[in-house]
Amino acid sequence: MRPIRPLLMAALLLSACGTPMVNPATGRTERLVMDEATEIKEGANSHEEVLKEYGVYADPRLQAYVDGLGQKLAAQSHRATLKWTFTVLDSPEINAFALPGGYVYVTRGIMAYLESEAELAGVMGHEIGHVTARHGAQRATREKTAGIGVMAATVLGAVLEVGGLSGATNLASQVSQTAAAGFIASYSRDQESQADELGAEYLSRNRYDPQNMVDVIRVLKNQEQFAIDAAKAEGKQAPSGSNWLASHPANDKRLAGIKAFAARYKGQEGYADDGRARYLQAIAGMTFGESAEQGFVRGRDFFHEPLGIALTAPQGWKIQNSAEAVVLVNGAGDAALVVRPVPAKAGNTHEEVIRNVLQPVDGRTERRTIHGMPATHFNGTIRNEQGQTRPVALTVVTGPGERNYWLQYAAKNADARKRADAGLKEAESSFRLMSPAERAAARPLKVQTVPYPRGGFTELAKSSALPPAKAEAELKLLNGVYGGGAEPKPGQMVKVVN
Repeated sequence: MRPIRPLLMAALLLSACGTPMVNPATGRTERLVMDEATEIKEGANSHEEVLKEYGVYADPRLQAYVDGLGQKLAAQSHRATLKWTFTVLDSPEINAFALPGGYVYVTRGIMAYLESEAELAGVMGHEIGHVTARHGAQRATREKTAGIGVMAATVLGAVLEVGGLSGATNLASQVSQTAAAGFIASYSRDQESQADELGAEYLSRNRYDPQNMVDVIRVLKNQEQFAIDAAKAEGKQAPSGSNWLASHPANDKRLAGIKAFAARYKGQEGYADDGRARYLQAIAGMTFGESAEQGFVRGRDFFHEPLGIALTAPQGWKIQNSAEAVVLVNGAGDAALVVRPVPAKAGNTHEEVIRNVLQPVDGRTERRTIHGMPATHFNGTIRNEQGQTRPVALTVVTGPGERNYWLQYAAKNADARKRADAGLKEAESSFRLMSPAERAAARPLKVQTVPYPRGGFTELAKSSALPPAKAEAELKLLNGVYGGGAEPKPGQMVKVVN
């Protein structure tokens, strides 16, 4: 969870019919509503939104490494004269994307699971391909023609759709639409295939074996399988989270296409090594999982050092942390306490916040204190956009720096709420200022490299900071051997998390 910042909506003033232009990657003439100057301008505007939303990973050494690799790939692309910008985003999401005008992003989340420089080149080559083939401009043209508008897609949900608050809160206005969304969502199958083909070509031009693009897909499919296996072990539904495969569909047909593109270069000689040693050296010390800005989940505790707050989930409950909120969910998965910062313009007092955000039909408020912090609990009824009334219960708390927080009781239905009532109150009452000891203990996990021991991943897991129940499996995943890959040889450098 991080403080919510308004996202600005960029406007495109584009020609309705488009102008004939030559596609640099294909040589074909296309009618597009964006010339190159407009592409660069819109990409630059959207770039600022991406940086506000995700944040730049604060490691100049790693940023320089990724930028150097990206510039090398771009220099051999069909648009080498563009001013290319490559950025590592401070996000644990497994993702990569590009914007028109030469802006390419990879998350530290995806970098943790890649095994070599060549695999990273495969990811970046694909994204460079989207830019060189002008897929963002094509999307803008398609949606302009359809009358939709290129900025129509929403990246963030306005508010968690739990507890009957759908459409009933002005907090939605604080989580708007990002300018990047329209450019990176829903590429066509042909565009994805073309980006794969161009990526393979750019890897080959830079003496990387395009087969590494196949390896990337396998690495990420193993990551998804790990998530599915973990969910099954806990009796839960498999997650469908945001990652590079979700936005770049990796079905069997596409994988076969990548293999075919890679096979074209199979007979080519002179490939360099895959850069595994350089890559492991570059990511050593990289943050793994949540960062200080996002807050840490450690077992049943949540710590957010920059905000100075902490929470503890009741026994049997779990904590889900996202950019918008931290959610303490009960074991049955049918009730939760949703905690999020309240935007300053929602109101100066607790009463103003409740009135402006909820616009309640009726209800009552009760003054409280939580660990010495002033709080106001509201229990009443609101009306949603369909005119239906729903009960709602929440507490507004003023925490460090006079920042207000919203603690909402959420449940699937009245029976679930009643069963979870004691846990909801316990979770709420755990909201507190971080102690000096908690501040000292609240540190991010880091990716490190060590020689592979004779005791294998079982031995590595014993000293890992990962949760013990999953440590061995996740270490295998991090090192590309989850699901049956060949284990490293003793002494070979491998990734660990501490």
